[in-house]
Amino acid sequence: MSEIKVPEMGESITEGTVSKWVVKEGDTVSQGDVLLELETDKVNLEISAEEDGVIESITRQEGDTVQVGESVGVIGAGTGAPKAPEAPPAKPEAPAAPANEQAREPKTDLAAAAAAGKPDSDTIATPAARKLARERGIDLNAVQGNDPIGRVKHDDVRKHDDKPTNLGAPPSKPAPPAPKAPAADSNPAKPADVVPMSRRRRTIANRLVEAQHNAAMLTTFNEVDMTAILDVRKRRKDKFKEKHDVGLGFMSFFTKAVVGALKAYPMVNSEINGEDVIIKKYYDIGIAVSAKEGLVVPVVRDADRLGFAGIEKEIASLASKARNNSLALSELQGGTFTITNGGVFGSLLSTPILNAPQVGILGMHKIQLRPIAIDETRMENRPMMYIALSYDHRIIDGSEAVSFLVKVKELLEDPETLLIEG
Repeated sequence: MSEIKVPEMGESITEGTVSKWVVKEGDTVSQGDVLLELETDKVNLEISAEEDGVIESITRQEGDTVQVGESVGVIGAGTGAPKAPEAPPAKPEAPAAPANEQAREPKTDLAAAAAAGKPDSDTIATPAARKLARERGIDLNAVQGNDPIGRVKHDDVRKHDDKPTNLGAPPSKPAPPAPKAPAADSNPAKPADVVPMSRRRRTIANRLVEAQHNAAMLTTFNEVDMTAILDVRKRRKDKFKEKHDVGLGFMSFFTKAVVGALKAYPMVNSEINGEDVIIKKYYDIGIAVSAKEGLVVPVVRDADRLGFAGIEKEIASLASKARNNSLALSELQGGTFTITNGGVFGSLLSTPILNAPQVGILGMHKIQLRPIAIDETRMENRPMMYIALSYDHRIIDGSEAVSFLVKVKELLEDPETLLIEG
């Protein structure tokens, strides 16, 4: 027999939420089989069986918060279900009816308890079900459990809340007669869905608020003429794809430009540690990626040592993992500066929020044709992009931030210099 325990998940992660059990009690499993999925602040993890056996018990349910090292279940020895149902082998007619009656009796008692106003403690329910019932103001006595012992689970509470009326509650009033149809805005009851925030969404929210509270954050803006980059991509993208088996996107140009600017203005590549400033001599660039459950920022390590193809391949790999929830914790930790691209969603201008403890983040935006004065007598429509640098004013002066952003602009508008200065 062995316990199913929550594994170590990195220094910054001490707990998670059971998001899904893949197995149930009585299932036979082999070493390496996935048992459950765990949602953490940063990534979703799969917990696998460490030995062959049978799922003897599951002690923490879907929706429960669990700590690192905590037991969530037990694997027992054997090759079949250890808890076989006690059905009579040759007399189905005698025990069948009592068994059904016994399965129904707890539900009848629950309905009676709901009518009598008994407390929730009379109901057999999982911790996740009790938590959801408290959040939604539901009387657990009014919820019917669907398992053989009448235990109420998380899904039972959710499905009960979706019903038009609750068991034991007074019947709803009949609809008013139709002669006078009420105006659209006269009905006080408006439709709405209440959806609990995922652990990752709660963490994102807390960290964004924390960044705004703890840093003296300012944003400076500039614009980039993307003509030269678009020209390079148009001329080189086919050969680049053929040679490196990856597309030539914008992110490699911006990553190179950011590295060049960080080398010129090293304070933007630092962080505050108490009363000290740590100025980093390496360039691990975080690339913000929108995943199903929220924004994640995987890190391109040693970006200064990678060529355009290496950067594009690394970004493509990290983005794919992010969208499949398969990022490792090591791929999310330790970035020195972040790039976020709201332009892929059509954003023309924004003020990105710092990814603490970093002190700088660059925002890219939509490329848009705009009339630009080339000289005193000539105007042209040029593909322009607004760029934004949010920075921590505690250690970065305004002049340094503006100069950093100008350096990024200059490198992007003359892509050949990226090979030298980037």
